[in-house]
Amino acid sequence: MKVYQADQIKNISLLGSSGSGKTTLAEAMLFEGGVVKRRGNIENNNTISDYHRVEHEYGYSVFSSVLFTEWQEKKLNFIDSPGADDFISGAITALNVTDTALMVLNSAQGIEVGTENLFRYTDTYHKPVIFVVNQLDHEKANFENTMETAREAFGRKVIIVQYPITVGTGFDALVDVLKMKMYKWGPDGGEPEILEIPESEKTKADELHNELVEAAAENDEDLMELFFDKGSLDEEEMRRGIRKGLVARDLFPVFCVSAAKDMGVRRLMEFLGNIIPLVSQMPPKQNSKGEEVACDPNGPASIFVFKTSIEPHLGEVSFFKVMSGKVSEGMDLVNMTRSSKERLSQLYCVAGNTRHKVEELQAGDIGATVKLKETKTNHTLNTKGCDYVFDPIKYPAPKYRTAIRPVNESDDERLGEIFQRMHEEDPTIVVEYSKELKQTIVYGQGEFHLNTMKWRIENNDKLPIEFLTPRIPYRETITKQARADYRHKKQSGGAGQFGEVHLIIEPYYEGMPDPTLYRFNGQEYKVNVRNKEEIELEWGGKLVFCNCIVGGAIDNRFMPAIIKGLMEKMEEGPLTGSYARDIRVCVYDGKMHPVDSNEISFKLAGRHAFSTAFKEAGPKILEPVYTVEVRVPSDRMGDVMSDLQGRRAIIEGMNSEKGFEVIKAKVPLKEMNKYSTSLSSLTGGRAFYTMSFSKYDKVPPEIQEQLLTDYEKQSKEKEE
Repeated sequence: MKVYQADQIKNISLLGSSGSGKTTLAEAMLFEGGVVKRRGNIENNNTISDYHRVEHEYGYSVFSSVLFTEWQEKKLNFIDSPGADDFISGAITALNVTDTALMVLNSAQGIEVGTENLFRYTDTYHKPVIFVVNQLDHEKANFENTMETAREAFGRKVIIVQYPITVGTGFDALVDVLKMKMYKWGPDGGEPEILEIPESEKTKADELHNELVEAAAENDEDLMELFFDKGSLDEEEMRRGIRKGLVARDLFPVFCVSAAKDMGVRRLMEFLGNIIPLVSQMPPKQNSKGEEVACDPNGPASIFVFKTSIEPHLGEVSFFKVMSGKVSEGMDLVNMTRSSKERLSQLYCVAGNTRHKVEELQAGDIGATVKLKETKTNHTLNTKGCDYVFDPIKYPAPKYRTAIRPVNESDDERLGEIFQRMHEEDPTIVVEYSKELKQTIVYGQGEFHLNTMKWRIENNDKLPIEFLTPRIPYRETITKQARADYRHKKQSGGAGQFGEVHLIIEPYYEGMPDPTLYRFNGQEYKVNVRNKEEIELEWGGKLVFCNCIVGGAIDNRFMPAIIKGLMEKMEEGPLTGSYARDIRVCVYDGKMHPVDSNEISFKLAGRHAFSTAFKEAGPKILEPVYTVEVRVPSDRMGDVMSDLQGRRAIIEGMNSEKGFEVIKAKVPLKEMNKYSTSLSSLTGGRAFYTMSFSKYDKVPPEIQEQLLTDYEKQSKEKEE
């Protein structure tokens, strides 16, 4: 296959809501470029892009697909991304390594929720956007409504370059107001007949042409002067202005296609080839040090791995972008993350499930290699002597969590290996084993996301699994002072066990003074802190241990054992078995035996004394509370507010932002279970939210009572 230079390569994201026809459009563009000989379709499960088994089963894209086509001596690299928000990692990956976004619109549906969500990401990454109105041959197609809703959502920067003469099942012609020509197709699509614009369309075409000329001129002072002088611009001048407007996100051109019938696709590709920026025309990328790295084939060889996939009969495939220099087959590179050497044994240009061998890839190009030893997603590989490292792609925080376990316990290890592989393929799937909850927790972008993951594990890997309600990481603490003592004594022949511990516990807060005097039941207990140890707890908060022993009642050598006993109960709180936090313990008295006292005796004595005192110290259960920010259309505001209040939310503020109402609230984690599903149901999928940990707060009395009852019941069941 031909080696393309940086001034011949364009990298494009293919975005759009589910059902907009991205995959069908990709199929048509690869067919027009000669990369595939026959166009596949979704119904027959034979498209080059959606080729995984789960995609055939469900009929939607789950994975992003790397594609390319060749057109007019240029190479167009595409990344076709899933439309569902649950699989947003594909779109984010694509936007990080491409330069322009094609936003595909379903002309029967107009601007959908997924379109708005994806457009926000193009704004975040400041990528040029071209709108492609697809499915104009659909019986419910409505181009005018699509344009109206697009301008409502994205502003007057949405500029028509093409419009259809008729829509619906009779669609076969469109007017191009850049070329000022009419394109007409036969029933099989393909190459159009280029005609003069009919008189009936002249007035409309002229108006839209003038709008396009003005929009192009606004992005270049020289063009604006030309426009004022001549009253118009020629095609080449308009291209220059459109290109500048695109890059600045001051102009979003609109094109029309019927991808299924291959109508309008050639003209779209011609525009892509002529107008959108080449990789060599884009601003230099920055490495992790903030240094600019030019897209220069003569620079040091450096590649960034942006995606990893496990392919049948091939194994692990690493997809990369050449950030600098050029790479060739057999080249040795250094993995900057692992400090290990990797050999690029084979290089490919990839078109979905097909691979085309290539000897060399130059700066700006996208390719793939196989069987790298230690390289994973987000790794940078360089030629020897080059120290570039590129920042990892950042993905949204998880919105949904569930506990998971294999039906057969013996499959635990295998399930762990599957999860590791899935995380490499989709970094928004995150799995951890919680020692605290004694559950394996899997996090994702939504219920749909994790249900798809479950299908893949059960059908591809043949491993039955089940979802469970995830437990909540509660905390236990105390609200007042309490005193207790405990004697551990055991004699069963030979050396015995003896240890007695007297202690006082109280709530701890930062900066509190050392204790000197306590009162319980009219009796005073004076203490003198001889030694203090502050233990930072892994799960948050502190245990502060004060040694207040006088007169040698307990040797110092037994203090670590007492602390060990306390920590055992801090790790498994007396109320519900949850972690305890923010407690100060003063050991002020005790007894020991010259022969029978040992570490185990004092560990057990300290543990039991602490447990007894804890239950007398106004114990409280704390629950994790999260900051939740919901963006919702104004017409669904009331429903969302009511739902949040039913989840014990404390509303902290509301404001408007970019066409959405933004609700900020503090919500207990317990109440956020399956919230993504409920929010989608309430708003027709039009709202979205983020959440982040805020603090631990006391649970209401009725919930604490229920938690205590449930824990007592579980404990009895275990004993039985």
